[in-house]
Amino acid sequence: MAFDKNFLWGGATAANQYEGGYLDGGKGLSTSDVLTAGAHDKRRRVTWKNPTTGETGSTSFDFLKSQRVVPEGTVPAVLNDEYYPSHVATDFYHHYKEDIGLMAEMGFKAFRLSINWARIFPNGDDAEPNEEGLAFYDHVFDECQKHGIEPLVTLSHYETPLALAINYNGWASRRLIDFFVKYATTVMTRYKGKVKYWLTFNEINVMEMAPFMGGGVIASSPQIKAQAAHNQFVASAKVVKAAHEIDPTMQVGQMLAYGPLYAYTADPADQLLVMEQMQASMFYADVQTGGHYPQYRLKKYEREGIKLDDTPEDYKLLEKYSADFLSFSCYGSNVVTTHEDGDKTSGNFMMGIKNPYLKTNAWGWAIDPDVLRLALNTLYDRYHKPLWIVENGIGWDDQISADGKIHDSYRIEYLQQNLNSMRDAVTIDGVDLMGYTMWGCIDLVSAGTGEMKKRYGFVYVDRDDNGNGTLDRTPKDSFYWYKKVIASNGEDLTDSLNAESVAAK
Repeated sequence: MAFDKNFLWGGATAANQYEGGYLDGGKGLSTSDVLTAGAHDKRRRVTWKNPTTGETGSTSFDFLKSQRVVPEGTVPAVLNDEYYPSHVATDFYHHYKEDIGLMAEMGFKAFRLSINWARIFPNGDDAEPNEEGLAFYDHVFDECQKHGIEPLVTLSHYETPLALAINYNGWASRRLIDFFVKYATTVMTRYKGKVKYWLTFNEINVMEMAPFMGGGVIASSPQIKAQAAHNQFVASAKVVKAAHEIDPTMQVGQMLAYGPLYAYTADPADQLLVMEQMQASMFYADVQTGGHYPQYRLKKYEREGIKLDDTPEDYKLLEKYSADFLSFSCYGSNVVTTHEDGDKTSGNFMMGIKNPYLKTNAWGWAIDPDVLRLALNTLYDRYHKPLWIVENGIGWDDQISADGKIHDSYRIEYLQQNLNSMRDAVTIDGVDLMGYTMWGCIDLVSAGTGEMKKRYGFVYVDRDDNGNGTLDRTPKDSFYWYKKVIASNGEDLTDSLNAESVAAK
């Protein structure tokens, strides 16, 4: 058998892209709630208001900018004449029973979701939690238990309470460590016996390029990003400690954005560029999973004059309470070069040079059939801890055919290649892999573009880029294919659908 009988097959989502109900049940605003919709050729924007003059406006949300995300003297704010995809998203808040039922029909063993911090502590620093918010997730986890689905819960998935961003500049402040630990211990205590697996920060290395998204940082600089990352590391270690005290069976993992990098040429300068760019990403796992600041990052801080606001106790915590396992997102590989030649590609953080040996989707992401085997081996060899692929998938402008069905053969082909690569890492290389949760298992809003048409799911949701639609759910062909994959525990990756699935369609 390729996979252990307890292998955790499933799917993944995030509250800000999926949950909706943005003010229901006493929820406060999060940073995602002030992000407008964009498109793959048009950036999302952060909307703002000047509290003194009443002036309003918006600023393009550039992943690579390192200054303020809104003008001096203004604060991010929700405006009446703008469309914000997170406010309804695909409305899991009101469809959770239906959606979890669809996951159960596919045979899910695990469901990755995030708790929206502002639903539990509306301002992030409240004295008491919001009971109505806590009760909502009780209902969600009870529904998961009813169907034998193990929740994998992300505590912070681009959902920093907006008040923390405005009042503290987000994770730039050490005050957030205590606020986060209070939030984490509140929910871990509340859901003891219902949730075993936790993640602290989604794609924690996004702090490197998008600190507002990753940590509610409004005014940024290299010094501030370094401090914000350090604060998240310390908070994560404290949450590992707290989880083990609350329930020794709980496991707290790291979540890293990762994709193999290829050099465009054999020029040593290109090889060095690959090394440097990988260090920028792997640093976050070296600390949170490895337990130590690597020398290459300390030397970088020394060269740049960065001095952390830290304590000796911070480093003891990092070493003693490193992540129990390493989870990661991986959608494809990327190519980089120091040379001017080569066609540039695009797509969220996956920016670089087109790989002439690989196909790309409409958003410029390379489809690499060997990517998961490469990623799994690299990470397992480096950290020697169990791994979990918690995001992998393909965004596509799915269309409903004349027969009323969604024939997403391209998604099946992508998953066939990726799951075969994943299986090779386990059977040939002996990687310790806990599970696989395909990204966006029910259609949701794209984080990078705010679009609906960039669909990932096994289930189509009737909603468009402007917020129109019935929100009705329709299984795609890939729904039945993945059901067969799970039933065979990953042994059957063929195109054919079994008779039961065909009849169900």
